Amino acid sequence: MAAKAVKESKTIREVALGFLEEADSWQLLSDQFPSKVGGRPAWLRQVDLPTVSELQCEKCKLPTVFLLQVYAPVTEYDRCFHRTLFVFCCKTPACYTRNDNKCFKVFRCQLPRKNDFYPFDPPDEKPDHAVDEHQVLESGLKLCRLCGCLGQKACSRCHSVTYCSKEHQTIDWKHRHKKECSNEASQTSEELNSFLFPEWELVTEPEKLSATDDEHHEPHSLDQESMVCLNNDLEDSELESMAHHETQDAKVFQKFKKRIANDPQQVLRYCKEGSPLWVSAEHVPRDDEVPECPCGAKRLFEFQIMPQLLNHLKVDRTDASIDWGTVAIYTCADSCDQDTKYSAEFIWKQDFSGDQTV
Repeated sequence: MAAKAVKESKTIREVALGFLEEADSWQLLSDQFPSKVGGRPAWLRQVDLPTVSELQCEKCKLPTVFLLQVYAPVTEYDRCFHRTLFVFCCKTPACYTRNDNKCFKVFRCQLPRKNDFYPFDPPDEKPDHAVDEHQVLESGLKLCRLCGCLGQKACSRCHSVTYCSKEHQTIDWKHRHKKECSNEASQTSEELNSFLFPEWELVTEPEKLSATDDEHHEPHSLDQESMVCLNNDLEDSELESMAHHETQDAKVFQKFKKRIANDPQQVLRYCKEGSPLWVSAEHVPRDDEVPECPCGAKRLFEFQIMPQLLNHLKVDRTDASIDWGTVAIYTCADSCDQDTKYSAEFIWKQDFSGDQTV
């Protein structure tokens, strides 16, 4: 809800860490302005949702699936009184090639305090009647029964449910709608949707750094610990040799490991206009590799998704699985209004190098 919004960083070093918590379903609905992971999107603007083509994976051309959203208003602009960033990703493991962002999508949506969808004052702690947003928004817009995105394709037999694509209709038909269409099951029951990622509330806390987290460590102790983390299976002689010839990549990875050690359960780091915590010295974007917003303003770093989130998504497979080192989101520095629609922003995906693991 609004009180739990991510606050903008006052300095480049102020970071808000995101953690997962269980929550009642009503707390994750649109009118509570949630930050959350998994389930269906809690759309902010109730019209002009991203289209099916805008949500397609650029590699396999299948619809991406909702991963998370972050409620992050910008207080100095009335147009951003409500502001949420939505991230989607492909569920096809083969699309996750090294350092390739084509399997991700991110959209920014914002509204002034006075708008057509929500009351001027903050929402109740617990509404008397929570609105079911799974298939139809309050605006009347129909959603995909499977993923919760824009759904304009109706079941040709019963016409009671809609889908974003033939692919999602086929999945839902096999899972439960075949029985519903033949009146063997109730269409009003909201069964666990195994296609979606598990749903969690995303809560934030300020990052607290101890004195030992100062960046200026003794080089020797830094090198030794880095080598132990990265090369547990090497002989002592090899460790000693590599410690004296530590690569820049190992230093970056060691900084990453040390920084997250105090809060190993963090799944997100928010630091608007700050800098990402990279997992590798490889594939770090230059300024000219982050495209400008169509309005002409620069895109600046806002938050990053951590690899720890993968542990909660139930995506592990023996052959292949969804994977990343970190995913950095860059947004318009002016948080512009592009016809008040959902505006596409930029994602940079960085993978671990070599045998690095968290």
